[in-house]
Amino acid sequence: MSNLDKNPVQSPAAAVTHPLVKGTVEPGCAKVDPIVIADHVTRQFGGLKAVDVDHLEIPRGQITALIGPNGAGKTTMFNLLTGFDKPNTGTWEFDGKSLAGVPAFKVARSGMVRTFQLTKSLGRLSVLQNMLLGATGQRGEGLFSSLVKPLWRRQEEENTVRADELLARFKLDAKREDYAASLSGGQRKLLEMARALMSKPELIMLDEPMAGVNPALTQSLLGHIKNLKADGTSVLFVEHDMHMVMHISDWVIVMAEGRVVAEGPPETVMKDPAVIDAYLGAHHDTDLGDLMDDGPNPVEVALEAERKAHDAHSEEK
Repeated sequence: MSNLDKNPVQSPAAAVTHPLVKGTVEPGCAKVDPIVIADHVTRQFGGLKAVDVDHLEIPRGQITALIGPNGAGKTTMFNLLTGFDKPNTGTWEFDGKSLAGVPAFKVARSGMVRTFQLTKSLGRLSVLQNMLLGATGQRGEGLFSSLVKPLWRRQEEENTVRADELLARFKLDAKREDYAASLSGGQRKLLEMARALMSKPELIMLDEPMAGVNPALTQSLLGHIKNLKADGTSVLFVEHDMHMVMHISDWVIVMAEGRVVAEGPPETVMKDPAVIDAYLGAHHDTDLGDLMDDGPNPVEVALEAERKAHDAHSEEK
């Protein structure tokens, strides 16, 4: 039996209200204006239930962090929502449209796009060519139409203008004609985020955007993510860097053992006993008040150790 089952803890956020929430703040709480709603989503690998989410809503127009220990099911949940994996059970909708069972390319066309923990840039194409791949509805993609340049020339020019604007915004314009393979790890993260914006998404999902990134680029990435919200784009991201989570998140959802165990504003979630239990295990022999009041927050300590281990593993790859 898991620590979560042996030590059920009533979250202190359960009696709290918030402008983003209908009613009280608790795991799986209804949002005032959700952009994603998921119900009874499960994914099982053999005897392991990687995802077991009864209900989840993502608020529109906000920056939402999805955190949890390694193996909590965060990336699997990403894969399910974006059509890169199929659930055993469950339904979900994006902006009022059901996306359950919809393939990944149609999910992206609907306005929900994602980036990956390990970047997916095409190394033998230039940075600009990688950007142009992100544009949707390209008239020159058909076998016949590709041979008739007047059919798609103007659209190609418009896409190129947008790509150049995004490259300048992400400080990659000087790399425009370079092969994507020549970029650093942090620059590839920027390229992938910029390419995702070519489709003008309503929701962008970032899988560990800070993993393996040089600290010199961290502030730049943070600024770009905050600018996404300013432009009206909803953001959902998985991250182990707790400083980033605290700095830019409007809402935090915590997963452990495949389930949502807590959610709320970041300053509240970091003190939630259910979250501390998920990261540090059973704490029934410890005075929780002392644990949280003396010294650094234990969740932040656990997350920082996990992030360093994860970054070391990414660098080895």
